[in-house]
Amino acid sequence: MARAKKASAVTGRVLMSLRILGVICLAATLSGCLKVNTSQVPMATTWELSDQQRMQAAHHWEVLARNEARGIMANQRLRSSPLYVFSPQPATPFARGFHSLLESQLVQQGALVSTQPEGAVIINPTVQVVKHRDRGSIRRPPGTFTLLAAGVAWAFQPLNHWSEPALALIPGAAMLDAFSGNITEVGNTEVIITTRANEFDTLLYSSSNIYYINAGDSNHYEARDGLRVSSQW
Repeated sequence: MARAKKASAVTGRVLMSLRILGVICLAATLSGCLKVNTSQVPMATTWELSDQQRMQAAHHWEVLARNEARGIMANQRLRSSPLYVFSPQPATPFARGFHSLLESQLVQQGALVSTQPEGAVIINPTVQVVKHRDRGSIRRPPGTFTLLAAGVAWAFQPLNHWSEPALALIPGAAMLDAFSGNITEVGNTEVIITTRANEFDTLLYSSSNIYYINAGDSNHYEARDGLRVSSQW
């Protein structure tokens, strides 16, 4: 008798689930037929997940200078022409550092670097600082909350089953040591760094890179007096 009641209860739950599924499918079908899936304005969607590096050390400026020098030297016309790296005025800490680093990298890669602009191709780095003030909420990387929940479950498991619950801290500490260097905040301040090479009125090379920066480091990249960084004088 007990088995029969249990089987009947299971059958009832299955039938109820099927009825609910049928109602959902019917509602979805009707919404498509009646075209109720419309809106007066476009709905906001998110972008595909992408990565963007954070620039927060002079070494990162050197890495950028090395990459730009490689790109410039990959250009057949620039490889055989004298190059002059323009130094913007007023010079920010980044402008001064990047100017020297780019010159050094170009020389190391065999470029003909001139100390005078006359008769040379002008290499002109420019910087734009972008400050966001209303970005709304930003979703954490996929798996963040799953990892957090798994960590909580792992931490509480030894309380009831292990004689030494403190041992549960070791795997968590090891994971934190392994991945802590990959964790950083998105931030609201970015820089767009563009390196261009032009001869007379012809643009021979252009490369733009975008990085996050720490908000307190924005004075490294923008002139304090508000003057525009340009190669025109």
